[in-house]
Amino acid sequence: SDLMTGLMALFLLIAISYMVKIEADAAQIKEVAVAYSEVRDAMYADLQKEFADDLPRWRAQIDKEQLAIRFTEPEVLFDLGSAELKPKFREILDDFFPRYLAILTSEKYRDSIAEVRIEGHTSSRWNQDTQVGDSYFRNMELSQARTRSALRYVMANPKVAENQEWLKQFVTANGLSSSHLIRDLNGLEDPDRSQRVEFRVRTDAEVRIAKILSLEQSTP
Repeated sequence: SDLMTGLMALFLLIAISYMVKIEADAAQIKEVAVAYSEVRDAMYADLQKEFADDLPRWRAQIDKEQLAIRFTEPEVLFDLGSAELKPKFREILDDFFPRYLAILTSEKYRDSIAEVRIEGHTSSRWNQDTQVGDSYFRNMELSQARTRSALRYVMANPKVAENQEWLKQFVTANGLSSSHLIRDLNGLEDPDRSQRVEFRVRTDAEVRIAKILSLEQSTP
């Protein structure tokens, strides 16, 4: 009976320790989530203030939840099947990117940023003779080539020359093919709106929450 009592006490102690850790992790996550919400709201407000007059003529939108600026006019971005930026999109990027970078690298935000993703998205189409799987991979190659073109172009802008090291550390090119389609109210793919380029910010809050969860899962 003494042995059973000792084992029960040990199990109870382990259970209490685990509950305390769970509560501590939950408190940490809540704290990080609140901080993320504050940064997101402030950054969205600053981006909206800076670009409100430009978004309509650029055919662009700001997604508050994703902290993404979305360029959604295929006729302006690239020719069909091409990764070369069209002249109009180059003009837009010349105007947009230095101002965008000035906000992100300001003292207000630079320590909160984990990554700035240039994302290329396509529709699910390729041509009528291409199978679905082949379309996905061909569009993956195309979207990756397009984001590399966009990244190379914005980094070559003389107005951002002093931030080259920061850009190399934090800005990435990500081709996502048709994995994140935009759909209409009926749930059907909107092929024109799905073909887009997005500049999306990942804050360090996302990384910190993932680290807390990772440590929690690795704890026996």
